[in-house]
Amino acid sequence: MIQWAYILGKKHGIDIREHGSGNSGTTNAIRVMGPRTGILVFLLDMGKSLAAILLTGLLFGKTHPEMVYLLKMYTIAGCVLGHDFPFYMNFKGGKGVAVLAGFVIAFHISFLPVALLLFFVPFLVTHYVSLGSLLLYAGVLIQLIIEGQCGVFSPTPQKYLVEMYVIQAFLSGMAWYRHRANIKRLISGTESKTYLGKH
Repeated sequence: MIQWAYILGKKHGIDIREHGSGNSGTTNAIRVMGPRTGILVFLLDMGKSLAAILLTGLLFGKTHPEMVYLLKMYTIAGCVLGHDFPFYMNFKGGKGVAVLAGFVIAFHISFLPVALLLFFVPFLVTHYVSLGSLLLYAGVLIQLIIEGQCGVFSPTPQKYLVEMYVIQAFLSGMAWYRHRANIKRLISGTESKTYLGKH
């Protein structure tokens, strides 16, 4: 999986993993290389999962409609794991939030408005990216289960729905675990704030 924070960092003459938080993702890119480059990293990371999920839908939507949502879940799982643990970077990548954003857009139209609220409201109020990210991952899992049980992903059978819930629960749990240091800082009030403009 292409690591855009690392690639753009190299263009700036740095290894993003050796600066700021050491994370190869959007937030650290904003802090180390500025909002313009950070937002570009976000868009590119989001775009790679967006393209992969759209391609999955195009390939299997008509031939396997009962499995297409499950296949999209496996696609995002591969994207997140490849982003978080790139083998060519000694498995030290990002935290998968921008990649999840691509999933939110491409998986089902109902996910986007909820995701925007879950991420941007807490972020704009507190300027804690980590808080918005944690709520986003938790919200996607809850929404997936609720909509799955309400038949939104028809004609997906129940056994595939359960498999989808397990995959997303794993991804959400992994994201929360990888944010464990952020959670401690949020609780203690020492978490760093991120501003998209000058502050």
